[in-house]
Amino acid sequence: MGRYDHAAYVSLTMEFRCNLKCVHCMIEGTMDRLAPESLAHFEEVLAFNLRERRWTGLILTGSEITLRRDLPDLARRARASGFDHVRIQTHGMHLGQASYCHRLVEAGIDEFFVSIAGSDAASHDALTLVPGSFERALRGLEILDDMEGVATLTNTVVTERSYRLLPDLVTRLGHLKRLTQMELWVYFPMSERDEKNLVARHGAVLPYLREAIIRARDLGRAVEVKNFPECMLGDLGDALANGQPELHIDPDFWREFERNGFYQCVHRDACASRECLGLNTAYIKKFGLEADLLKPLQRSRQRVPA
Repeated sequence: MGRYDHAAYVSLTMEFRCNLKCVHCMIEGTMDRLAPESLAHFEEVLAFNLRERRWTGLILTGSEITLRRDLPDLARRARASGFDHVRIQTHGMHLGQASYCHRLVEAGIDEFFVSIAGSDAASHDALTLVPGSFERALRGLEILDDMEGVATLTNTVVTERSYRLLPDLVTRLGHLKRLTQMELWVYFPMSERDEKNLVARHGAVLPYLREAIIRARDLGRAVEVKNFPECMLGDLGDALANGQPELHIDPDFWREFERNGFYQCVHRDACASRECLGLNTAYIKKFGLEADLLKPLQRSRQRVPA
């Protein structure tokens, strides 16, 4: 299981611009028409939490949250309203400037969730389509690594183009002492078809995914895997964690999300898993139901911390 309690966080989508062009972006077709949460709603959430104390952490996210010039101010207001933790979810390019990192930390941001697409500059930049994006993100993680009171997390989207990179990616980030958790999100296309040919067969992904989990845990990292069959992970099934913080986002996003058609599995009625999302429509159209590959769990797995 992961290190962080998702129920203790609320996530606000405050920006829908982005200056990367990631091939695996799941909202590129809707980014231009989705609206960020308003400042009025931001204040409502702060006031609600000050009164009710439902959450201890606030996540500021978007297509790329660091494009907001008022990001430090948002963080200060959140901390002043009683949030113990403020996290940003970012591609990390702007964190390559030490002065910017210091501004964010001084404003109260103490958790940084950074997207890393590949295991080196060549593979990462080929997926973000922006030269230098890996070096800047890595430099940002290294700058934050020298700052007290800071925790970092990473997110990697697992696609046909990236799954073989997973073990080396873990090793490449092995020197970061403040990297607390690595999340591995198996790609879903927000569509009924894999039009980009990025959905990878689970059987092909499995050995690389297992090795990445083992390497990360050997380094003392927590690991969360998203959107992969729990039964296939075997003794590493406790790494599957599909739960998320409460997300405030334009309702149009959820209409697009429903096109994925999760929870399809021939063993669904017989399986005891409460975490697995099964297969999605695009996967099934590409690879079939995988009835011989998937096996129903016979009893609820006792999940233990990583």
